[in-house]
Amino acid sequence: MTGKINFVIIDNMIETLRVHLYVSGIVQGVFFRAYTQDIAQSLGLTGWVKNLRDGRVEITAEGSRNKIEKLIQWCSKGPPGAEVEDVDINWETVTNEFREFRILY
Repeated sequence: MTGKINFVIIDNMIETLRVHLYVSGIVQGVFFRAYTQDIAQSLGLTGWVKNLRDGRVEITAEGSRNKIEKLIQWCSKGPPGAEVEDVDINWETVTNEFREFRILY
């Protein structure tokens, strides 16, 4: 038997991170929460998003670094109609407490 055998080693250890975001600007009344939920779910992230009384949107998300970075990048622009002024990023200890990504009221 002749031929070449290629071995591929796949690293199944994907680092899970947790981020807590505060998004400020014109971010309420523009479906920011709904879009955030759609984006987070499409990325396979877990956590939540909610409006704050001071006009900001608060987000907690857990998942891989690459996917969280994509969420942060999206949050810096937001949905149509939003005018994001700032995204405050806080890295936290992973708790694995979430099973899905949802909107809190």
